[in-house]
Amino acid sequence: MTPQTTDVLVVGGAGVDTIVRVETLPVPPADSYGVPPIDTVVGHTGSGVALGCHRLGLATRLVDVIGDDHEGRMLLDRFADEGLAFDHVVHESGTRRAVNLVDATGRRLSFYDARHPYDLAPDPALWRGPLAHTRHVHASIMPWTVAALEDAAAAGVTTSTDLHDWDGRNPHHRPFAYAADLVFVSGSRLTGIEGDVVADVLDQGRARLVIVMDGAQGSRVTVRNGGSFAVPAIDIPGRPVVDSNGAGDAYVSGFLHSWLAGGDAHAAARSGAVAGAWACGVAGTHTSPIDADELARQLDRLSGSATS
Repeated sequence: MTPQTTDVLVVGGAGVDTIVRVETLPVPPADSYGVPPIDTVVGHTGSGVALGCHRLGLATRLVDVIGDDHEGRMLLDRFADEGLAFDHVVHESGTRRAVNLVDATGRRLSFYDARHPYDLAPDPALWRGPLAHTRHVHASIMPWTVAALEDAAAAGVTTSTDLHDWDGRNPHHRPFAYAADLVFVSGSRLTGIEGDVVADVLDQGRARLVIVMDGAQGSRVTVRNGGSFAVPAIDIPGRPVVDSNGAGDAYVSGFLHSWLAGGDAHAAARSGAVAGAWACGVAGTHTSPIDADELARQLDRLSGSATS
């Protein structure tokens, strides 16, 4: 029997988030605060991209290293409930986790616990087996996952990565910036240097597109030899912003959904903006990714608004 083709293979980035809601960020110093109920949910970037792509109807597989612990079992249960294919190996250091503070406007501050040794290097069979039947690889920025980008490029498979809040200087991010075909990055630390950073990624790497995601400021896309354009942030009627956790991962999944269907950069960025906005309308991380029908409805609404 011929193995089923995977549309998107997500490598690394599964973890668990504990969400603490506060009035403002930064939180003023104090011995203690009363807060609303604290939630612990499946989170982190690889989970978000994989769940988002899966909910949008892409054949998706996630591979990663987790622990034999409560958090690891949370991941296994959620992915099984969703029907998301998940291949993993277990490491004694445990499952990644984070504590995220979220203020009344939905803005967040994350305390990230990577847990794994920096030099952890799982057997490449973890991703090389699925790679043989994969259309696209998205690598989270765990140190070992850059090898999956290199293997994908050698196999002629397209790739993407999300550099998150890179400042253009941290050497950890640079191999990913130069190894992927689609490079996503947060604009939060690029004020005044964004143009230089984007130019460097395009000059030194293989990127076809660099996508700067900037929250309420929208996103900016630079196409190799094709100029740049901006896409505004999207407001979804009846769905106010309550939590920005996972919005960037949702943007990536919406972008990939359109891009892998043959959409151009403009169409993909609009899909990403809608998916990101949808994620902001629900509390928690990756709790309610947008599906393909809802994405199509929102894109039709925006198209109608633009022509009316």
